[in-house]
Amino acid sequence: MISDELGKALENYIQKLVDTGRYGSKSEVLREGIRLIQDRETRLVALDTSIRRGIADADAGRTHAADDGFGELRTRYESVLSDNHDLSTGPSSGPPEYWLRHSPKGS
Repeated sequence: MISDELGKALENYIQKLVDTGRYGSKSEVLREGIRLIQDRETRLVALDTSIRRGIADADAGRTHAADDGFGELRTRYESVLSDNHDLSTGPSSGPPEYWLRHSPKGS
């Protein structure tokens, strides 16, 4: 049986999950664990694929200089600021003025 091979610590933990009502049976716990592993492995395969694609793009010269990207972001933020939009409550830490001053081509 699988539980014989899990070791005492894992077996106790699984039993605790069942005893507290979090799961209905040991099999449910194991199935959930396997589903989580499958999900993680699927995400890792996708990440590996993206990394390989990025390396292949870099090797083939399909890249852009970081300065170009920073310049584009600077232009976008300056445009937003000139339109009097307030981005200080956005997801970044600090208002756009901070990032404009502290970016590689900042003044």
